[in-house]
Amino acid sequence: MTPPEAWAHLPFFTRDLPRIAAALAAEDREVLPPAPQIFAALDACPPDTVRVVILGQDPYPTPGHAHGLAFSVEPHIRPLPRSLGNIFKELEAEFGAAPATGDLRHWAAQGVLLLNTALTVPAGTAGGHARMGWSTLTEQVLEELSKKPRAFVLWGKHAQGFERHIHGTDHLLLRSAHPSPLSARRGFFGSRPFSRVNEWLIARGETPIDWVSG
Repeated sequence: MTPPEAWAHLPFFTRDLPRIAAALAAEDREVLPPAPQIFAALDACPPDTVRVVILGQDPYPTPGHAHGLAFSVEPHIRPLPRSLGNIFKELEAEFGAAPATGDLRHWAAQGVLLLNTALTVPAGTAGGHARMGWSTLTEQVLEELSKKPRAFVLWGKHAQGFERHIHGTDHLLLRSAHPSPLSARRGFFGSRPFSRVNEWLIARGETPIDWVSG
């Protein structure tokens, strides 16, 4: 596993990754996403390009769905995973439209880091690698990104548990329920995260994110 060049200075890659790589090599189940896509979110967003961080939990456990960006799926996937479907419902409520497919790589191209707190999952076993040690990388990424003001979107208690690794007072911190079917109606719907991020960016003189166009 090759560390993303722009992030390779983080201690995780020398201290923790060799152990995780060995554990993955010994895994007798199919590991998702495919190995070349494990670091896709970080590859797409070097630190100096990140403007918004959205934290997910772990990759989709259905083969063919996950491709390394939190909440995103390959463009041919239908129906959408239910959390992503709820994200699109909120986008429609805010902007009157949603992306044509579930592929969110166009968000990453605009500086939206879609980072899962576990970067791998065994096929068919959600959360199966949650204790593998990937969370150390999440912690170090958040600490690195705290060095200048950014928008952090924390959906659900799991993501909000990483807030202690975000330092400084000039960030936009958005906390709400998770978009999963179990909690979306308890505070995710109507929270307007995408509009609020754009309002914050515009107030800072930055270009807003085009959340809709693919």
